[in-house]
Amino acid sequence: MQTHLLLREHPRALALRPTVLEEAPSGVLVFEQHTSSSGRTDRAVVELLAPSDFEDSQWRILHARPVFGCLGLINIQGECFVAIVTDCVSVGRIRAGEEVYKIQAVSFISLSSSNYDDIDFAVKDTPDSDDWDQSNPPLVMQHPCAQLHKLFSVGSFYFTPDFDLTKTVQARTMEGSKGTHSFDDHFLWNQFLISGLLEFQSKMSPKKQRDLERGGFLVFAIRGYVDVTSITTDNERYDLSVISKLSCKRAGTRFNSRGIDDNGHVANFVETEVVLYSERICYAFTQLRGSVPVFWEQQGMQLVNHKIQISRGAGATQPAVKRHFNELLDRYNRVCNVNLLAEKENTGESLLGNAYNAAVKQLQLPTEKVRMVNFDLHAECRGGNYDNVSLLMRSIRDNLDDYGYFLMDSDDNHIICKQKGIFRTNCMDCLDRTNLVQSELSKAALLSFLRNRFTDHRRSYYLDTILARHAHLWAENGDGLSKIYAGTGALKSAFTRTGKVTFMNVLSDATRSVNRFYINNFQDKARQEVIDQLLGKLAGQKGIIIHDPISDSVSHLMLKRLKDYSSSRSITIFCGTYNLNGKSYKGESLEPWLLQHFKWNHEEPDIYVIGFQEIVELSPQQVMATDAEKRKIWEVQIEQTLNSRPGGKSTYVLLRSNQLVGAALIVFVKADIVENIRNVESAIKKTGIMGIAGNKGAVAIRMEYGDTSFCFLAAHFASGHSNYEDRNADFHTINQGLLFLRGRTIDSHDNIVWVSDFNYRVSLPNEEAREYCRQENIDALLNADQLIREMRHNRVFPGYQEGQITFMPTYKYDNGTSTYDTSEKQRVPGWTDRIVYKGKSLRQIQYDRAELFTSDHRPVLALFEADIVTLDPIAKAKLEKELYKQSAGDMNGKAITASPAAISSSPPILPKRKPAPPPPKRRPSEIPVDNLLDISFDSPSENQASKSSSATFAHGNWWDDGSELPKADRRRICQDNPFERGLGLDTSAGTERGLSVGTPMADNSWIPISPVPVDSPNSKPKVSPGSVHKANDHTKKTSVSTAIGFWNNQTSG
Repeated sequence: MQTHLLLREHPRALALRPTVLEEAPSGVLVFEQHTSSSGRTDRAVVELLAPSDFEDSQWRILHARPVFGCLGLINIQGECFVAIVTDCVSVGRIRAGEEVYKIQAVSFISLSSSNYDDIDFAVKDTPDSDDWDQSNPPLVMQHPCAQLHKLFSVGSFYFTPDFDLTKTVQARTMEGSKGTHSFDDHFLWNQFLISGLLEFQSKMSPKKQRDLERGGFLVFAIRGYVDVTSITTDNERYDLSVISKLSCKRAGTRFNSRGIDDNGHVANFVETEVVLYSERICYAFTQLRGSVPVFWEQQGMQLVNHKIQISRGAGATQPAVKRHFNELLDRYNRVCNVNLLAEKENTGESLLGNAYNAAVKQLQLPTEKVRMVNFDLHAECRGGNYDNVSLLMRSIRDNLDDYGYFLMDSDDNHIICKQKGIFRTNCMDCLDRTNLVQSELSKAALLSFLRNRFTDHRRSYYLDTILARHAHLWAENGDGLSKIYAGTGALKSAFTRTGKVTFMNVLSDATRSVNRFYINNFQDKARQEVIDQLLGKLAGQKGIIIHDPISDSVSHLMLKRLKDYSSSRSITIFCGTYNLNGKSYKGESLEPWLLQHFKWNHEEPDIYVIGFQEIVELSPQQVMATDAEKRKIWEVQIEQTLNSRPGGKSTYVLLRSNQLVGAALIVFVKADIVENIRNVESAIKKTGIMGIAGNKGAVAIRMEYGDTSFCFLAAHFASGHSNYEDRNADFHTINQGLLFLRGRTIDSHDNIVWVSDFNYRVSLPNEEAREYCRQENIDALLNADQLIREMRHNRVFPGYQEGQITFMPTYKYDNGTSTYDTSEKQRVPGWTDRIVYKGKSLRQIQYDRAELFTSDHRPVLALFEADIVTLDPIAKAKLEKELYKQSAGDMNGKAITASPAAISSSPPILPKRKPAPPPPKRRPSEIPVDNLLDISFDSPSENQASKSSSATFAHGNWWDDGSELPKADRRRICQDNPFERGLGLDTSAGTERGLSVGTPMADNSWIPISPVPVDSPNSKPKVSPGSVHKANDHTKKTSVSTAIGFWNNQTSG
């Protein structure tokens, strides 16, 4: 339902009011910023007012045309913005009464101030829109939500007011209607924005909830590709549609989102459904695509071959793989994995394919539940011979026949058969090869149905017509999904579209590959940031809370009763650091270092954190690249040492490792706690040669154990006896510049441990220091220690602490001896190898060195105890619900819905408007409707319609008793724009079935999120369609009721 967007200046508020008030008295939805003494900007006040209670004397129409609902609220730069769909276009009908719309424009209106009301959203008008350097801000002031506006304007978001678009036809039919909250959160892209409104709705009375749904105020958006084409055969219309829904769980761009996460969600996960509908039947077939479900990464700065890195060991990967396939089996019953990766030995794709096959095999599931099919598409179809895909189709024919498809009688909704399994297809990016094979799978399933449907002599003509449309839809689907993930259309789409490959097609694919290289390396980082902002995944980002006095009191009670929905336990963490001086492993046992603590403590550590420096020789060739072979050798030796300990009870698995030239960080954990660890990430920061070279710098690994976060770092600071200021600068460069995904910093974590070679020395003359060493006078040496001095003066590592040093200096020895440096340089002995930490729950119980002789350093070790807190979300939700009911009961059982006027400061006293006389009762068919579907009752004849109408209105309105909306008449679908009739509007620039005219922005002008100044020296920007702007003087003088009446008269005429 279309609504008018209204604005009240003092106190500032927005309102959504249906364009047709007498048709469905759903009320008026009002938004206002919540003001409090604390100055918080993450709260808003929302109220659903009855039409008679809404005072419109101080309101004006903000948007010239009706809008199409609210996507939710978001806090950006300290202001609360309401996201309103201002422009959309009809894609087509999936089934009777199921119309889908593509979002063309979204406006973000501030509830806090009017500073941005006159700013044009158009990013394309900004100078240097392709310049990603934030040090050169655009000359024209931009709206804080300009990049979000652009994201919604590229044409990849869809919604419908008629049904749940997040679910397939089969899922909707099987589950029935479960209300607004039954959507599939895998595919609801505005869940972060709308979650506060959904919680607000859940606390309303049942009648208020129905009114809110009936008003069509809330919009639920998916992202992906939707298209519909119509075919007429034997006077029967068929609507053929493809609906691809991209999951928002691990959303992102090509090189920023790969593989699986700890929750079992994979990148570029798309559920694609093909629906063929007529008034007699409804056919549907669903497939999946998704990234290879193991932990892997790939760098983007390579044009042809991209080096692939498996970023986690097999043992630590398996829990996530298990979660992924358990969810697929719960949703789809059976899964056939079609893996299209290359199998050529010693290539990245073969490495990834082998890891995939091993992970599926380790699940130990029967093949009838999870089957693995490998098909090297590049090898089998070499030279563009894509007809060889038939070899794959023959190998999976049994699965295709066994899984079947969904088929339902459209007249009585009788289900004839169901789809019993799913095909999950992947290649490297899940774009080009995947789309080609998925189109063939869909074609085979559709042919299986059509050959049974059409049996007469005209079957060949019907099949050719439908299959031609089907091929076109799949080619467009591939292009649409590829633009979202990689920035360009799909490769190999020519074969999908026509079944042929020409030289021009090959040339076009080569051009797209070059464009991908540019976009993925120079634009995707900024696009990823905007996506994370939309999904609420940026560090520290919080959703808008709908203010409710009861909820506020419940929040305070929940904090006091934390123990009622959480559990805690103590774990042990072993941390070690060792500068190898470029030496390879020579067979020396690591037990004196890794197992030394068992002499005093028999508790097996839950986590081992091992940091190395100079793991490779820092030659000029090594400085600019990373050689991981030596790190892998040390990983094997560490694993053997931990798992071969006599009397050992636990098995350790490699959780994560990473390397920056010489600095390497390796984390092992007990196999039985891997399931409790989430969100493992790694990041690096270079500090050598002006931040370009990696001979100095840090590598970090972060994780969450339960609900407690950890960050571990292995760093190597600047060398030189007196260069302590350079070392201080290295710390600050790393502390401020090392960033994890979504803007997380080092200080974002509960517990932080550095296992490093900081290179801080002892500021004493060489002979004096060596004499103290001979005397084992540790205190005298520590009095001159540079790190202790710099930390004492708070110039480095603020807030950190270090355990008491009771061991001799660890640097520098003659290799293989216990003699301090006797070379020509005669280095002063010192503690360059250190472990410092920060965290309220960390307790150090051991700090020592080990006697290993591989290097000219001695390794250092520390043992910590840490308290881990794990929240129980089910217990938390249950307790929160109980406390809410209890608090509501304490307030005399009155339902609390805060009024904007009651909460705002100095609210004006508004005159009470006289209620308008009730409109004359008319048959539903006579009521002017501003809707795409005629909601009059289905009736075979005029007499029956009149009888039904009189019976309904005899006892009041149909909405008073909570009845469902009348059934839509599928034969009376509006195909044109009701707002353009009689207005003389030129729609030549718009789309054929558009609701309003708007031109999406080009997809090549992404700008990173950055603060925008409020004041601008520039003149007022030009207002363009879809932008947020103030009404002109004429609009200000026109009453809201008069304006709405104008639109009603236009639509009813």
